[in-house]
Amino acid sequence: MSRYAESHAKPDGPGDARPTALQIVKDEDAEGMLKGEVIVITGTSSGIGVQTARALAATGATLFLTARNVAKAHSAVAGFFDPSTMAIIEMDQESLASVRVAANTILAKTSKIHLLVNNAGIMNIPELQLTTDGYELQFGTNHLSHFLFFKLLEPALLAAATPMLPSRVVCLSSSAHNVSGINADDYHFQQGIYNPAVAYGQSKTANIYMANEIERRFGSRHLHATSVHPGLVSTGLTQHMPPDAFKGMEHLYPTMKSVEQGAATSVWAAVGKDWAHAGGKYLVNCAEAGTYVEGEDKFTALGYAPWAYDMNKAERLWSDSLKLVGVLE
Repeated sequence: MSRYAESHAKPDGPGDARPTALQIVKDEDAEGMLKGEVIVITGTSSGIGVQTARALAATGATLFLTARNVAKAHSAVAGFFDPSTMAIIEMDQESLASVRVAANTILAKTSKIHLLVNNAGIMNIPELQLTTDGYELQFGTNHLSHFLFFKLLEPALLAAATPMLPSRVVCLSSSAHNVSGINADDYHFQQGIYNPAVAYGQSKTANIYMANEIERRFGSRHLHATSVHPGLVSTGLTQHMPPDAFKGMEHLYPTMKSVEQGAATSVWAAVGKDWAHAGGKYLVNCAEAGTYVEGEDKFTALGYAPWAYDMNKAERLWSDSLKLVGVLE
């Protein structure tokens, strides 16, 4: 049982007794323990990404933070970091070319990366939109850009991995993966009718599959990966949802988290001792998630969907993703 199970048993809204990301770093005795190591975090101009970076900076590692809007990211993290141990890299995740440039910029500065946190994401785009590469916007931004980013940084992650200090990848998924699995025959809604929640759910299932496949393929080489659901947090991620999207769901308020608490599970996956030598699991509330309970609201359920650990579907997505981003295995 997780040491944080009791604090999550009776949540009382943002700022309650549930842990913050910085508390996780302290509880795991990780303060100052990653000096000389490199951490890369995507999506650090607001919300959970900023708090994830703030907490992981306490480990003493050098941080490379990516953001579409570099000026906004600098403003968001101002005062949190020693400039000598942090750099913000421009990366527009709607463009695979931008992802390549960002990865190359980082690799020009370091040949070893201890941790990659795939934090950036978009949610419930109302109308079907495509990335600059012609892929459905949520699938392309939330999954394919992170997949390519990982593949480009993979040699550096493996180079840093040792039996004593394995490398890690953390993929931010969502409880919304329960809404939809993967439609491998129509990733981009060119055949069926577009549904924003289904498209988002598909992209979040893809995040789980990516983590599971990284673990399966590289776990024996001391590179581990987990996927996480941060919880219900009020951030800019919900900007595309209608004003009445949560009408009638006031009962969920006690389960909502502050952004500092929303980053806790990501940081637990990143520095927690439980995941130093293990991975391939979906984590919720600083614990390994159980199964989805039939009848629960799929958008807010804490369990994982029946398809979350389907190895055949994860392998298919990996193979297809290689082709879609133009990378050889």
